[in-house]
Order: sequence, then C-alpha cells, then structure tokens
Amino acid sequence: MVIVPATLALRTSIVGANVHSDVTTVHYRLTSRIEQLLAEPYSSLENAAVAAGSAAVPSSYSETAGMPGRLLVYLGYFDGDNLDGDNDGFTGVDMDLLWIRVESEGTVHAIETLAARGMNP
Repeated sequence: MVIVPATLALRTSIVGANVHSDVTTVHYRLTSRIEQLLAEPYSSLENAAVAAGSAAVPSSYSETAGMPGRLLVYLGYFDGDNLDGDNDGFTGVDMDLLWIRVESEGTVHAIETLAARGMNP
C-alpha cells in the first residue's frame, strides 16, 4: 500500500525538523555564551581559570548543576607560541592567552576560542 511509505517519509521529515531545531537552539546558546565570555575582562576570566585549577575542570562561569541543557565553561592558559615544541596547547603556557570552551553538558556540542590579554581589559 502506498500510504505506509508516504507516512514514514512524512514522519522522518518531521523528526528531522525537530532535531534541526534542537541543534540550532544549542548552537545559539553556545555562541551567545562565548560572546558573553569574550566581553568579560581578561582578569575575571583569568581568576576563574586559576580558581578552577585545571582546564579540565568546569569554571565558575558554568551554569548551575542540575539545570537541563547546562552549559559548562572550561578555561585555561594556552600555549600559543609552542616554544616547547611539543604541539600541545596546554603545556608551556602563555600567561597572556586563555583557552575558552563552552559545551552543552552530556552532548557533543561545544565551541572553543581564545582570548588574549589586552583584548578586553
């Protein structure tokens, strides 16, 4: 019968539209959060990075635990000049360059960027 394949095709397109909507919402939340962080004074970001103790630990800029779709913010000094030659961005760090990562907890969605001292005093 022709109705069953047509119904399945319609169902697939509806589900696809919902997935696109969900992914788009997460993307805009991540982008907005990155922009908010880049507007912060470098010293505030630096203090939060130091307080976290590691780039692998969510910083105080992360959203409250238990929130649905919680955004986690990771901060750490970044090795921009690679003077140590190991091609690892988290060794031989530059004190004037911070790595920022915002991710949606429990998903693969994340955005990363760098902030430089003097960019936003």
